Amino acid sequence: MDASIQITLPPVSSLSSSTLSFLNSEQDLSRARSYIDELQSQCFDLDRTLIDLNSRLHSTLLSYASFSDGIHLLFDDATSKLTDLRSFTCPPPLSSSLSPSDGQGRREEILGEELPALAKEVARVETVRVYAETALKLDTLVGDIEDAVSSAMNKKLRKYSSTQSVEEMRLLAIERLGHSEDVLISVTETHPQWTSLVSAVDHRIDRALATLRPQAIADHRSLLGSLGWPPPLSTLTSSNLDAGKSAEVSNPLFTMQGLLKQQYCENFLALCHLQELQWRRKSRQLEGHNRKVALQQPLWAIEELVNPISIACQRHFSKWIDKPEFVFALVYKITRDYVDTMDELLQPLVDEARLAGYSCREEWISAMVTSLVTYLAKEIFPKYVAELDGESVSGVQSKARFSWLHLVDLMIAFDKQIQSLVTHSGISLSLQDDGNLQKISSLSVFCDRPDWLDIWAEIELNDTLEKLKPEVDDERNWTAKIEGALLSGFESYKSPAVSSAFVRRLLLVVDRCRSLPNAFLRSRFLKMAGGSITQRYLDCLLLRCQEAEGLTALTDDNGLIKVANSVNAAHYFESVLKERCEDTFFLELGFDHREQLGIGINDNSGLEGRIDGPVGCVFDEEIKKLENFRKEWVERISVAVLRGFDARCREYIKNRRQWQEKGEESWTISKTLVGALDYLQGKMAVAEENLNRIDFVGAWRSLAAGVDHLLFNGLFTSMVKFHDAGVERFNGDMEILFGVFRAWCLRPEAFFPKTSDGLKLLTMSEEQLRDTIAGGGKRMKENGIIHLNVAEAEKIQNKRVFMR
Repeated sequence: MDASIQITLPPVSSLSSSTLSFLNSEQDLSRARSYIDELQSQCFDLDRTLIDLNSRLHSTLLSYASFSDGIHLLFDDATSKLTDLRSFTCPPPLSSSLSPSDGQGRREEILGEELPALAKEVARVETVRVYAETALKLDTLVGDIEDAVSSAMNKKLRKYSSTQSVEEMRLLAIERLGHSEDVLISVTETHPQWTSLVSAVDHRIDRALATLRPQAIADHRSLLGSLGWPPPLSTLTSSNLDAGKSAEVSNPLFTMQGLLKQQYCENFLALCHLQELQWRRKSRQLEGHNRKVALQQPLWAIEELVNPISIACQRHFSKWIDKPEFVFALVYKITRDYVDTMDELLQPLVDEARLAGYSCREEWISAMVTSLVTYLAKEIFPKYVAELDGESVSGVQSKARFSWLHLVDLMIAFDKQIQSLVTHSGISLSLQDDGNLQKISSLSVFCDRPDWLDIWAEIELNDTLEKLKPEVDDERNWTAKIEGALLSGFESYKSPAVSSAFVRRLLLVVDRCRSLPNAFLRSRFLKMAGGSITQRYLDCLLLRCQEAEGLTALTDDNGLIKVANSVNAAHYFESVLKERCEDTFFLELGFDHREQLGIGINDNSGLEGRIDGPVGCVFDEEIKKLENFRKEWVERISVAVLRGFDARCREYIKNRRQWQEKGEESWTISKTLVGALDYLQGKMAVAEENLNRIDFVGAWRSLAAGVDHLLFNGLFTSMVKFHDAGVERFNGDMEILFGVFRAWCLRPEAFFPKTSDGLKLLTMSEEQLRDTIAGGGKRMKENGIIHLNVAEAEKIQNKRVFMR
């Protein structure tokens, strides 16, 4: 060895025990070459990274220098202008040749024009400075993001060892993304005109996210595979599903431990942070738009749990295409078995990520239901629709209709089980909210396919009408009476038993549609199925009334009773519908209908009366039809009785001489009126016995109005002269007539307004009658003549003959 070369070694006491052990080990010395190669490789990578960083630093410094030079120029210009301003605003020296008036004018010019312009220029310079600083800051942040994403991808692909893991690099990128989003939000709020800067940054961040999110999801899927997710479903067979039990399967999420659990939790948090960041970005970008719909996204981490389970379930579903009950049982069991895991293990991670508004339990249930709905929409319903189409050609639809109704029954039962999982968990989830209900309802399959809802409504209608046909054909159901037990009041409508059968079937249809997830579907279903049932009921009533009227024109008691029963049935059904429309379920449908019409509380479109009025009901049209039917046939009953009364009192009206003669002493009523009153009283007794109380009141009031019109036109508008004896006779007849109606009211003469007023004029003395007519309408009202005009009163005056 050259004596000129001196090698100084460290003292042995300064070496660590591990170093001494390494130097004393011949095996470790034999591996030194591999260590040197690895260290040289790492040094080479670090040198290259350092060169990249120096290059980026150099470009950043150059960029900053250019910004700085521009700002310096702007400040130099502003300083020069401020110096000129000071020279102009300072008072001129005594030796100045300017006159005082010239100096004053110059100052005004400076203060009025140049100073505002200078202030505007200073503000522009400040804006440019802030813009430059913001752009530089965003450029640095986005550069860090791109570097972190690139580094994470390189380490993932080449698997270099490093002091920082891929997960740490990903979290660093997400952290920088959060900082950049904070800056962008601040820029959007304070400088909304900087749209080009925001757009450029968003474009670069979108490219980074396009790499970062798939990588995070791929890592998450790989971790799930390492955990043994999805759990095996081979133990779930049709036999034990039918029995409601299966072998216990361990939960991989509960059994994971150590480093694997730490990695899964970190990856889960990264996905949550990434989704929270995405939510903030969308919220900023959609400011001023309908953000509620666009921001409602499922939880990505829960979706990754459900997707492999859904794929695994497809193998079982394919075997049960004709046994959908097993499909629903399997989905419910998986949902129930793992739902507690969401609360105990994953919900704390979501809370830690500050992902507001998300419940892992709700997201798990929603994702499982969504997978079921997707399967139903792709496999089950198209098959059933094809079967219906095939059977419609052959004319036989019993099997396909039964399968459809059975499937709907399974869906309704499944939704009730799912809602029980949600409501029994302590989650404050409003199931009345259509948005929440749609996420956890298998019936949401009808939201995207309303034509399938129409098919269901038609099948439900036909099935209901078939079950009602024996009830309608049994004549005993039209004669046997029921009481108003289904109503909250005490009114008895004397309705036939068939109306109760229709009410029961209609309420069953209403209960089945309650499970539909939104108000639009419920309204549509009820209008098609429930409205058609009501129309069928009304058609049956109308047919029976027309048969009775066509045979006897309602002259016999049997025909009148038949019509009365139909009126009672209509009134009972109408009352049931009105009472049901006051239920919260129907009120919500009414409010939703008003929203669809665009009628709001603050609407100023001239609809104030409608806004303040009662909320409509889905059965408003059917209620109106029943009400019109009832009023029409009550009127026809009155007209039929009035027609018979007219035929029997025609001789009484045409006999003019009787009003000039005194009646027989043994008779208190004219003989020609007795038969008519007896007929009227007999028919009304039948009507009173068979009609419900409310409609009977309408019947006798309508009859009283008809009789009043008949008597007034027959007697007071014809060539009749009333002597004193005739007036006494007519007064007695009217007392008997009023007595017939006194059984139903206290002052029957009030329902014969014109006849009663005419009788009052006839019973006045000659002088009182003359003064009343001469006094006109005012004097007539003072004497109780309200319903006759002066001309009619003068005609009655001319018919009165006073015996002097």
